[in-house]
Amino acid sequence: MRPLRIGIVAGEASGDILGAGLIRALRQRYPQVEFEGIGGELMLAEGCTALYPLERLSVMGLVEVLGRLPELLRARKRLVQHFINNPPDLFIGIDAPDFTLGMERQLKQAGIPTVHYVSPSVWAWKRKRIFKIKHSTDLLLTLFPFEAEVYQPTGQNLRFVGHPLADSIPAEVDFDAAWSRYRGTGEEGHRMVALLPGSRGSEIKYLARPFLETARRLQAERSDLVFVLPAANQRRYEQLEQLIQAEFSDLNLTLCLQGSREVMAVADAILIASGTATLEACLLQKPMVVAYRMAGLTYSLYSRMIKSRWISLPNVLAGEEMVPEVLQDRVTPEVLAPLVIRALEDTEYRRRLARVFGCIGDQLRQNASERAADAVAELLEASVAEH
Repeated sequence: MRPLRIGIVAGEASGDILGAGLIRALRQRYPQVEFEGIGGELMLAEGCTALYPLERLSVMGLVEVLGRLPELLRARKRLVQHFINNPPDLFIGIDAPDFTLGMERQLKQAGIPTVHYVSPSVWAWKRKRIFKIKHSTDLLLTLFPFEAEVYQPTGQNLRFVGHPLADSIPAEVDFDAAWSRYRGTGEEGHRMVALLPGSRGSEIKYLARPFLETARRLQAERSDLVFVLPAANQRRYEQLEQLIQAEFSDLNLTLCLQGSREVMAVADAILIASGTATLEACLLQKPMVVAYRMAGLTYSLYSRMIKSRWISLPNVLAGEEMVPEVLQDRVTPEVLAPLVIRALEDTEYRRRLARVFGCIGDQLRQNASERAADAVAELLEASVAEH
């Protein structure tokens, strides 16, 4: 009997984390299973064969995507043709809905069972996408419990699996080692602010300078503050290092390569770009200020479509504004610095935030990779039985 083959495509680093956990859990059930598609370092380490480099898919923002659209469309066409010519037993698209849902629709029409892991943010904008998702995928795996209600009109085959980050945080964080590395050399009594302007080049472009300018303002107002900025990869490290040396050498700042979770774990407050990292900070029960800027045209278009009251996952999951959100032209030191000071110094706020974030962690902690693998295995075995 030939081994099972599963096509799998992740579109960015957060999808690589989800994909690696799912591959690992599925391999426990099917030791000889083969995976191929698009994945990052974590998925490749679990044995996924790469057909295209993941970093070429990681594009954020409408304007930025338009510049790469021909390449992305060619890549998707080649991948679809590959899987139609060499049909896998099942195909899994992880997040990146603009790329993966189109693949899933074509593969499903070709008779290949499809799974979409991570619901698009239909609760926030473009809710009518639920009908496209219904036609594209046989099974939808959701990370958050509130998402099931949105899909009721289509009767979507859906499974809430929880979030793998909730399973791993804070259990996998070595707090002693993180403290020693990032705070051990500082003066006694100092407080640490983590700066996380994002992992994409466009995020660094729009957020790094205002974050560093905010750090400068905070340093002038609070002499006991130190700052740590973890770069997502070597390219971002060099980009940030050049900016810091040219304009911010006066800051009491440590630039480090990777380690963002550990940095957040021992920080007293976090200034952070909106994205998956805000969920990590939430699960670590950390006070934060969330900010985001993008190209003006992109923001003008997106802001008209967004229906959600909040953009950051901590607020969406809490159902109230637990952390401040600062967007576009308001992303300035004058706005951000007082909010960071409140996150550092408002004791009652910090206590309440820890309680609410603790409840969110309990809700999302569901052994997600195992639950996702169970749901995929059910679909896979039903499909194999039919054939």
